[in-house]
Amino acid sequence: MSDVSKEVHLRTKGVLPVQKLKILRDLGILDSHPDYPIRDDQFQPNSLDLRLGEMAYRVRCSFLPEDETVEQKLEKLEQYSFSLKDGAVLEENCVYIIPLLERLNLPKSHFSIQQGYTNGAAKDGSVQLFSLENLSAKANPKSSTGRLDVFTRVITDHSHRFEEINPGYQGNLYLEVVPKSFSIKVRTGQRLNQLRIRHGFEVVPDQDLLRIHASEPLLFNESVEPVSMEQIKVNKGLFMSVNLSGKKGEIIGYKAKKHSNYIDLDNINHYEVDEFWEPIYAGKDKQFILEPEAFYIFASKERIRVPAHLACEMMAYDTGSGELRTHYAGFFDSGFGGTLEDKGARAVLEVRSHDVPFMIEDGQTLFSMQFEPNTEIPELIYGREISSNYQGQDLKLGKHFKQ
Repeated sequence: MSDVSKEVHLRTKGVLPVQKLKILRDLGILDSHPDYPIRDDQFQPNSLDLRLGEMAYRVRCSFLPEDETVEQKLEKLEQYSFSLKDGAVLEENCVYIIPLLERLNLPKSHFSIQQGYTNGAAKDGSVQLFSLENLSAKANPKSSTGRLDVFTRVITDHSHRFEEINPGYQGNLYLEVVPKSFSIKVRTGQRLNQLRIRHGFEVVPDQDLLRIHASEPLLFNESVEPVSMEQIKVNKGLFMSVNLSGKKGEIIGYKAKKHSNYIDLDNINHYEVDEFWEPIYAGKDKQFILEPEAFYIFASKERIRVPAHLACEMMAYDTGSGELRTHYAGFFDSGFGGTLEDKGARAVLEVRSHDVPFMIEDGQTLFSMQFEPNTEIPELIYGREISSNYQGQDLKLGKHFKQ
């Protein structure tokens, strides 16, 4: 590879699209185990699917490495290890650490595209990054992972936060996996999480979101009409609410059953819904009391669409709005919800109340959507050029259940 071909030029801040991610793969910034090269079908419009490695480690508890490597922590906390090559069952409410097949070699320095200087000495043969800022990364569970109530978080060496990977990180990636409602059978190469690369961290300001919504609507109400400028709620993102209304006998949600069988993640459209879920039916009072630590699936009242020039993340719950979690899988690729003519799709909520019973009501605001710009329009759009299980969705369980 010539030195010229080892240059990356970024002029705008935001989330890197698929075409740039493929360049990072070709340059070795996105790398993987030599026996498992990164495949083209791992790429989503704004992210890369991460794959489980060959081994899993049962540990006593969750942790963050801080001033150590993950392997140093494993030496202290590991109870036993086992192979995933032929598949293995991860038991519910147990904590596992699984080294991923992918690794990162983020550039440790960059050349300013404005002043032409470098913030660090470049090594011979290394990738030269010409940009405003260094690259960082952020991970999220995939939609199917969250809908199975599988709690996952990416960990890196010497990190003090889950999921967030600092500029200049060069090393392995590890996944903490805690099945909560159902035990799961997993194997090497399966994909529970996704990674996106950021050039800077740019959140679309509220005023810009309002301007975009006024010209190409982002939110639609129950009548599938754009939410009016007077009614849309904006504060560091778009606020959305939960849907608990419906005709008599209509299912508006699901509650995970206890003591169910395990789920093999290889089995798609396979399991009977009533073996694992209790349906929740619409009621006259349009409200529901969540049991502490039970797991529920609901849908948003509004429908959302993510334009091709933006990416979106569902933000974690705010304890000021109640002691509950409203999602595990929080990233929405460009194109989610389709075009203006498609008028969006509902967001599926993975809800768990902590400590106390908690009542939710139809239309209650539970979460917000934070938008980030892409550095450029992705050459692949969610649900159009790539197949998707959740495009145009209403209330929908994960892909492993018969629809």
